[in-house]
Amino acid sequence: MEDFAFELQGVSFAYPGQGMSLSDVSFSARRGERLAILGANGTGKSTLLHLMDGLYFAHGGSIIALGEVLTPERVERPPFGPRFRKEVGFLFQNSDAQLFCPSVEEELAFGPLQMGWTKQEILRRISDTLELLGIQSLRERQPHNLSSGEKKKVALASLLVLSPSVLLLDEPTAGLDPRSQGNLLELLDDLHQRGMTLVTATHDLELLPHLADRVLMFGEDHRIAADGPTSKILEDTDLLLRVNLIHAHRHRHGGVAHSHPHQHIVPHHHSHDTDGHQH
Repeated sequence: MEDFAFELQGVSFAYPGQGMSLSDVSFSARRGERLAILGANGTGKSTLLHLMDGLYFAHGGSIIALGEVLTPERVERPPFGPRFRKEVGFLFQNSDAQLFCPSVEEELAFGPLQMGWTKQEILRRISDTLELLGIQSLRERQPHNLSSGEKKKVALASLLVLSPSVLLLDEPTAGLDPRSQGNLLELLDDLHQRGMTLVTATHDLELLPHLADRVLMFGEDHRIAADGPTSKILEDTDLLLRVNLIHAHRHRHGGVAHSHPHQHIVPHHHSHDTDGHQH
């Protein structure tokens, strides 16, 4: 098995009629790694995940996934296409974009049916996956009637039922209440312990230590501004200021003006300790 889940070399991409969304992006993601794609809104994080999932294709450079160059032809055809779709799962930021079947059970059956699995195997996988996520009670429910946290779990279940080796996660905790957020972080940690590769796009500094061990930092020029361990990235205040993830807030103490870095985001409250600092 190849050492890398993904290898990107000089990848660039622009939407029609717009400026560059990604410019000369090169990095590798090892098998079993927890990698965060960090940057302010509009820096190209979601676009990068779409490219890695073969939903869009780079205008320049190359993406190697699971040892094969990603091209429209390869993604659509056997033997690589079905293998890629099984091995790489993409959790969209908005679960409603991912859920379209009348019931949760049918949602989970959709992918396996495309793979041509037997009915017996599909039903077994559905039961195992619902149990893994603790959502057996949702089996007959209609996805559009579920809460945000439940929808996120069902969307994730629809990926996990295929037993992928890689998960691409676009702002996975966005819109979740604190309990749902904590449950999802614990689940992702469990999947990582089982050897799954996790690549997460986020701008949330507080949750970063729970999502990744390594960070790719994107600047507002749509290029990689830094690549390093999570703890080092979080300690680099100058870097965080430069990429617009924190801002310097001026105020006065006894007639003397001071400037302190502040995060742009609203703090999340959950039961995990965190290395992210709030002022």
